[in-house]
Amino acid sequence: MLSLWIPVTIAAAFFQNLRSVLQKAIKGRLSTTGAAYARFIYALPVAILYLAGLSLWYPLPEANGVFLLWCLAGGVSQILFTVTLLWMFGFRSFAVGTTFSKLEVVLIAIIGGVLLGDTVGPMAALAIGIGAVGTVILSLNEAKMTPGALLRGLGEKSTLVGLLCAALLGASVVCFRGAALALNGPDFIMAAAYTLVIALTMQTVMMGAWFIAFDRPELIRTLREWRHAAPVGAVGMAASACWFTAFTLQNAAYVRALGQVELVFTFLAGVFIFRERVTRPELIGMGLIVSAILLILWAG
Repeated sequence: MLSLWIPVTIAAAFFQNLRSVLQKAIKGRLSTTGAAYARFIYALPVAILYLAGLSLWYPLPEANGVFLLWCLAGGVSQILFTVTLLWMFGFRSFAVGTTFSKLEVVLIAIIGGVLLGDTVGPMAALAIGIGAVGTVILSLNEAKMTPGALLRGLGEKSTLVGLLCAALLGASVVCFRGAALALNGPDFIMAAAYTLVIALTMQTVMMGAWFIAFDRPELIRTLREWRHAAPVGAVGMAASACWFTAFTLQNAAYVRALGQVELVFTFLAGVFIFRERVTRPELIGMGLIVSAILLILWAG
């Protein structure tokens, strides 16, 4: 029998890929931070409606201190990830840091083990390793960088910042899973939806306060561009709802490892829709990622 977390994760990857496509429509209209805030502020109303709809069938859970701390930690980690990523782009060797930031799944497995006691079996560990190699190869190809250049960049500051990016993103995922599990009792779909609404509320308030204090013009632009930004938020909410549901059902490392199917969607869209030429490194990287996905399906 196909475990429910598998189709939910694939749906999450699909919606995330669609959100990335829609984000291109607001590129140039908003800054990177404005686009990031649009993901929160325009996703929140949709998430509240989703939660309200579920409440017709499931009782709302009661928040507790541990749950709120997990949500806060996850929300702050995700915001800091965005800030750190922007910081990394300011380095001369940012391509090296970007490559190391792709090691998110590896760090999720480590952080999940430390914070939640989530264990990863040998087959899943192998899948995570293979997938990491595949994503690094794709990143090197995209940056037009050789493995030698990557090794020479190990001592660069951008390497540490890239790993910090991966750690922050990984921590946010693990914290959101911890929050959903801390509710103790409600149906998994309600636990995931409730966690999503609380996390989005915290992120919207925190980033909104930052914009008011430091960048009010960009906040105004984000609100004025609602016609273009709202669809991004709505699709992003669908992706987040699926991710949070999958995290509630399964080890976050397994979920994000399978979530690499998003790269397969992007690859196929490039080949069949945009008629892009395929390079040998892309074929190798994609082959490794597909192999990792099949192994994680077997392990999960």
